[in-house]
Amino acid sequence: MSKETPSGGSARSRTIRQQRITDYVISRGSASAAELVELTGVSLMTVHRDLDELARRGLLRKFRGGVSALPSTVFESNEEYRRAAHVEAKAAIAQRAAELVEPGMSIMLDDSTTALEVARLLPDLGPLTVATNYLGAIDVLKRAEEIRLICIGGDYFGTHDSFNGMDCIEAVDRLTVDLVFLSTSSMTPSMTFHQEPEIVMVKRAMMGAARTRVLLMDSSKMPRPALHRLAPLSDYHRLIVDAGSPDDLVEEARQHTETDVAPW
Repeated sequence: MSKETPSGGSARSRTIRQQRITDYVISRGSASAAELVELTGVSLMTVHRDLDELARRGLLRKFRGGVSALPSTVFESNEEYRRAAHVEAKAAIAQRAAELVEPGMSIMLDDSTTALEVARLLPDLGPLTVATNYLGAIDVLKRAEEIRLICIGGDYFGTHDSFNGMDCIEAVDRLTVDLVFLSTSSMTPSMTFHQEPEIVMVKRAMMGAARTRVLLMDSSKMPRPALHRLAPLSDYHRLIVDAGSPDDLVEEARQHTETDVAPW
């Protein structure tokens, strides 16, 4: 028999309920507490306890009256949410990015879900050397016969499912690669941003390790700023966006770097 807990049924039923809440919020971006009471059939107090736990684990963010998986200018969204969002746009961007890859190259991938779409294409483009700090990309590439995979370690960040921190930065600093594919949470026509300073530092290190820096940005990320400046758009050698990107932003971006629009 499962042990009863004071926070809403057995430990197993609470785990199942919290996963259901997480899936519901991720699929919709946000939800009210009242919606979640109706979804789960438990009391409002139990729902709030569940949300406190999910927020503590970094899966969701509470706000007055509800919870969100969406990014803001201060918080990045959870990796699980980002992986399921704007999939078609990211796939189109990745297809265009893959055209830049030649056999024998060394490539670095950051922990963005757009770079993950690039990772899915790399096994057919080898032989390649690929370095990444993202567990999602490592999982995709770990059995690819023509990929020499370099796993960049450090402090594990569950929200991003990746390794970051000083150990990660030092590992990146020891590498020099032909290409880096990276994305970030937001941009304006002249600047890129991220909400977390630890992530900013890793992405800057990756940019410094690459001969060619390629920025991958789907149209949901523009034009808006976030808390920390990452790098001017002119610091990237190429920008690849999807066909949903604002025309005026694309034209202005072309004043700062070579810009491609990937068709869906």
